[in-house]
Amino acid sequence: MKTLPQSCEQCLEIYSKALDDLELYAARAKKLKTSEANRELIINFEITHELALKLMGKYFEKMGKGPFSGSRDLTVEAFHAELIHDGKAWLDIVIDRIKYNPVYEMDSQHDFVERVLKIYIPMLEKFEDTMTKKLDE
Repeated sequence: MKTLPQSCEQCLEIYSKALDDLELYAARAKKLKTSEANRELIINFEITHELALKLMGKYFEKMGKGPFSGSRDLTVEAFHAELIHDGKAWLDIVIDRIKYNPVYEMDSQHDFVERVLKIYIPMLEKFEDTMTKKLDE
């Protein structure tokens, strides 16, 4: 059975729900300060970031732009289109996600969690506000 492609508005709705969930996991990680709570935070952060990228892609598709070769190109285009305001920090997300990958034997969880809590979640919230305004135009 075929499914209908999602609209930008539907992608925003799904993204917003994921961001709400991420904020709950962030509060839990701050309270519990356990590696399990941090792992759940990171998993939900990665899901939310992927949904942000999907939303960007749908928005550009609606505008007749794309396709893009990867998250870096999509992020750069989103910065130029003023969907995001700190292009370097958004690219840092991509790099941090690669560095945190549990396949590598680096103990980077604590640093990554700190950046998620202090830098990345506020950026994702600002992106939600921007996209809400763009889609209401």
